[in-house]
Amino acid sequence: MTSATLAAADAWSSAPDYAASVSWLGQHDAAVVLKDGKKVLVAGGADAASAAVRQSAVYDLEQNTWAAPVLLGTARQLHALTLLPSGKVLVTGGRGAPGAPALATAELYDPVQGSWTATKHPMAAGRWGHSAVLLSNGQVLVAGGSTTRPGGTVMAVRSAELFNPADETWTAAKDMTDARTGHTAVVLQTGKKVLVCGGSVPVGTGDDPALAFCELYDTDDKTWTPTGSLRRSRSGHTATALSDTTVLVTGGHAPGALGDGSFDPFARATAEVYTLTPGSWQDTAPMPAGRALHRAVPLGSGKVLVVGGTDDVRNEAGYRSALEYSAGAWTTVPGLAEGRWGFAAAASGAKVIVAGGVARTGLAAAGQGTELTRTSERRGGGS
Repeated sequence: MTSATLAAADAWSSAPDYAASVSWLGQHDAAVVLKDGKKVLVAGGADAASAAVRQSAVYDLEQNTWAAPVLLGTARQLHALTLLPSGKVLVTGGRGAPGAPALATAELYDPVQGSWTATKHPMAAGRWGHSAVLLSNGQVLVAGGSTTRPGGTVMAVRSAELFNPADETWTAAKDMTDARTGHTAVVLQTGKKVLVCGGSVPVGTGDDPALAFCELYDTDDKTWTPTGSLRRSRSGHTATALSDTTVLVTGGHAPGALGDGSFDPFARATAEVYTLTPGSWQDTAPMPAGRALHRAVPLGSGKVLVVGGTDDVRNEAGYRSALEYSAGAWTTVPGLAEGRWGFAAAASGAKVIVAGGVARTGLAAAGQGTELTRTSERRGGGS
């Protein structure tokens, strides 16, 4: 295959617009591939006024179409989506708007009926910015996130819960070793272990410190244990399984003050790979430039596509550029037609869809608002 043919296969083409102009800042799973591998569900998010929305819609990767929008029972942002063995999708928690309380409610999407219904029971505690992953025993582990103390102060939590799809009940799981929010969670060993890494802890200053601490949940022992820490603290990063025992972490927000007293204003370009045994991180090749609030989706065979993102969230446009990671090296591939960050993205095999997100932000003092997009683009689906 020639380089020209490869470039054509990697090129993006326009897809129909999503149901609304929406962003998914601060969450890692705005979209989920459905059980048939041919469709992608996108749900919730925030509008340009930072209010949560109820819109959801299913994209057909083969037909290049969006089904008619379906409304969530509750508007939510900073929630989590999890595909269940039955083919249904569980959405958990979130919040309605900045300053609003955390949601404890959960809903199920039925792809056959094309509808959302509330679960029989809510979570024990409301949370947003949490993780939610499917375990090998068919249950869903929800962990960490943010909530508010009396008086409105935001705090990160250590608590975790387990959802049983059979009877739609919740039971308490053991607390994580560290409170965190906005972290990543990756399933390893076919759902027997979960790696949680990074995130942040709110401190009330608007500049929440990123975390390097990582921990593992063991499905058999039902316990959390610390594992190797990231070589660099990260939030606004991505974590993607390369195999059943290895994970790639990329980018993240600007690290702030460095050890020598200087200040790095740019997002991280560094990347790291975690290996389950011995439970440690090693540097891999850095990206050509830093990015945060981007998306990383698996392409199979240890390949990962990194797309979009930004350096900062003030007065900046989203990135169009895209990269592929494979065997410890990065390759620049064709970029998006419209730059964006905080968007929805999912991949099934070589087919990728991105939708919505923030196209640009401006300075409030100058009367410039946040500019969202409803455009969608696809890769690997033909012209």
